[in-house]
Amino acid sequence: MKAVELFDLSGKVALVTGASSGLGARFAEVLAANGAAVALVARRAERLEAVKARITAAGGRAIAIEGDVNDRAAMQRAFDAAEKAFGAVTVLVNNAGVAHAHRAVEMPATEWRRVLDTNLDAVFFWAQEAARRMLAAGQRGSIINIASILGIAVAKGTVAYAVSKAAVIQLTRALSLELAFRGVRVNAIAPGWIVTEINRDYLESDKGKALTRQIPTGRFGEEEDLDGVLLLLASDAGRYITGTTVFADGGISNVLPG
Repeated sequence: MKAVELFDLSGKVALVTGASSGLGARFAEVLAANGAAVALVARRAERLEAVKARITAAGGRAIAIEGDVNDRAAMQRAFDAAEKAFGAVTVLVNNAGVAHAHRAVEMPATEWRRVLDTNLDAVFFWAQEAARRMLAAGQRGSIINIASILGIAVAKGTVAYAVSKAAVIQLTRALSLELAFRGVRVNAIAPGWIVTEINRDYLESDKGKALTRQIPTGRFGEEEDLDGVLLLLASDAGRYITGTTVFADGGISNVLPG
């Protein structure tokens, strides 16, 4: 089989959370470029519409759905809208997430809860809803959770983020065990330092560039460095892969303190 056929997403319906910018927008555009109809979900409606416009201008199909991943009613509306527009969601990319910069002894309870609500609780509930709907529709599908290298390593000032991403990795394994026999695969992508619009200024500063000395490949990742693993896990090319976390990090997870 040719690669273009193996990774083809024609006929698949994808829903991407946190799709208004950064990696979420990239994921949505890559999925659409390879044949999937894509539902874009995020809080920033104007940014979502811009991503939708890029996808449709390139010949893809997309709808924009404003919503907060922590709002269960918004979650239901998002899946309903995707189904109405394209049919049952068969690929979920659980991308929405938040970070923080608090040391453990200084972290307010409200900030701890904000990070865990978004990075862990929402990931579970959106995966749960996607799986329920895939099973009800008799569809095989793929759930892709976005974790992080900090799910297996630690860095100062990231306690809640690191805990949430470690939990996402374990959640991915647990869900995969329960859903594999029903035809729903669950995997995770754990990016390393990836340059996006949010962190570009810092990573391109002298202090940021110094971090590249820790990365075996000698550079930060670019958004397109995740395209291949995304397509592998979303498409039939990865049909025998489940419960796996793929580290796309330039090798830094091999040298960070665990």
